[in-house]
Amino acid sequence: MNNQKQQKPTLTGQRFKTRKRDEKERFDPTQFQECIVQGLNQSGTDLEAVAKFLDSSGAKLNYRRYAETLFDILVAGGMLAPGGTLSEDMTPTKFCLFTAKEDLETMQAHAQVFNKLTRRYKYLEKSLEEEIKKLLLFLKGFTESERNKLAMLTGILLANGNVSASVLRLSLLTLFRAWINEKDLNSVAGSMRKVGMDNRLLELFPANKRSCEHFGKYFTDAGLKELSEFVRNQQTIGARKEIQKELQEKMSHAEPIKDITAYAQEEMRRTNISEQAMISMLWSSVMSSVEWNKKEELVTEQAIKHLKQYSHLLKAFTCQGLSQLTLLLKIQEYCYDNIHFMKTFQKIVVLFYKLDVLSEDAILKWYNQAHLAKGKSVFLEQMKKFVDWLKHAEEESEDEAD
Repeated sequence: MNNQKQQKPTLTGQRFKTRKRDEKERFDPTQFQECIVQGLNQSGTDLEAVAKFLDSSGAKLNYRRYAETLFDILVAGGMLAPGGTLSEDMTPTKFCLFTAKEDLETMQAHAQVFNKLTRRYKYLEKSLEEEIKKLLLFLKGFTESERNKLAMLTGILLANGNVSASVLRLSLLTLFRAWINEKDLNSVAGSMRKVGMDNRLLELFPANKRSCEHFGKYFTDAGLKELSEFVRNQQTIGARKEIQKELQEKMSHAEPIKDITAYAQEEMRRTNISEQAMISMLWSSVMSSVEWNKKEELVTEQAIKHLKQYSHLLKAFTCQGLSQLTLLLKIQEYCYDNIHFMKTFQKIVVLFYKLDVLSEDAILKWYNQAHLAKGKSVFLEQMKKFVDWLKHAEEESEDEAD
């Protein structure tokens, strides 16, 4: 009987090396890039086809391991070296974000590709945020057009919630300094407005630091004071929109005039807006709170009745001469823009004069020098007799004083 134990089979060294070599080739980033580039070249500019290709390739290619390479290719056409230059390992694809048409609609279509990809493969969401952070640090290595496209894409992804505002925190100064240096603040503001980011810049900071004061100090200290002022203005505009919306709501529910007045006065104090800004909002709210008659001969009577109702409200916010002049200009603009009110201007002004909403001085200043060009000849002609009467009354008053 043979007591010698039979040896168990073992893997040979050669087989082990072959398997390691196969694994290395399978997870080689160059080979991964070749597969993605080939698929993009075949899909061309058809972004629906691109999205389908990426969706199906995720089952065969290791997106998790090579997420950075994947996003590099989708944005720049190939793998990026430090600083933002394309790696020369292989020819990049011509079908990527940086070679696409530079307009908002095209950037939105590309953003949809990223959206579909991260929704299909949820683990890529974090990788996309890391990619955006990296790309924003490479801004100097990109052309002006590439920076614009990246800015639009980033804004769209932020606005749609595909990436969080944290992608910008480490790169804020670099991003805005480069952007403003290449263009100007108006260009930056316009691009952010298109993608809905102009009113969300405070979200770039942690929740406990989302204030105009913190934002202003951060960028002013970094030499970007114009951006601080832009955000402050945007916050003011946002506050005014909210106030006007609330005013219209109160008027539509026919709330008491004293309650509307109290609300407007409180908001003036809280938001630190001027009396001129408030009278502008009140006028707009008053005039939009009613359905106007389309017949010119009837709208005047309707307007006089309606404005009498709100005269005490308007009077409370025309304490300053400049506020009265602001109201006059708003009336002129409204009557010009709404053709049925063209012949109503003089009657509104006279009504407000009689109810002490507008003073003689304000009317004379408007007539002599401060009127708008809109409908100038029509409105000045309407006011001529009344202004002559005011001047005559003023002269008689002076004579009596002598």
